[in-house]
Amino acid sequence: MDISIRPVAPTEHRPLGEITAHAYLDDGLLHFGADDPYLELLRDVPRRAVEAEVLVAAGADGQLLGGVTYVSPGNPWADIAGPDEAEFRMLAVAREARGLGTGEALVRACIDRARGTEGIARLVLSTTPDMHGAHRIYRRLGFVRTPERDWEAVPGLPLLTYSLSL
Repeated sequence: MDISIRPVAPTEHRPLGEITAHAYLDDGLLHFGADDPYLELLRDVPRRAVEAEVLVAAGADGQLLGGVTYVSPGNPWADIAGPDEAEFRMLAVAREARGLGTGEALVRACIDRARGTEGIARLVLSTTPDMHGAHRIYRRLGFVRTPERDWEAVPGLPLLTYSLSL
C-alpha cells in the first residue's frame, strides 16, 4: 500500500482524535474503558499539534490511516525521555489500515526525525503489555526492551519501555 507520512492538517484533528481514541478503546487498552481520563488526551489532537509534532499516515487516496505524536527532548509531552532522547506516543492505526504497514511507516518517520536531529542519542517509547502487534514492529526496527525504565501511568497499569540507540 502506498502510504505517505506528513504533519497533521487542522481539518484532520478531529478524525485523528477519533481514530486514536477508538484504537485504544476498541482494543481494550484503556484501564477504565470509556470512562478513562486518558481518552480525552487521545482525542486532543489540536493541543498535541501545538505542543508537540503530530504525524499522520495517509493512503494514496488521502484517506487518514493513523497517526503518532513525536516528542522532541525537553518537551512536556515526554513521559520517559531524557535530555538526549526523543520519544513517540499515541501511535494509532485505524482498524481498516492494520496489517498494511501503516504503524511501521509511522514509527520509521519518528526514527528518521530523531536521527535527523543533532544531539539525540535514543528514541524511546512506552507501551502496554497487550500491544503485541506494536511490540513486533518495535523489535523488527531494532528497538530493545528497557525493563529498568518500566513504569505505571496509574496504579495497576504497567507500561513497558523500549529504546532505539541512534
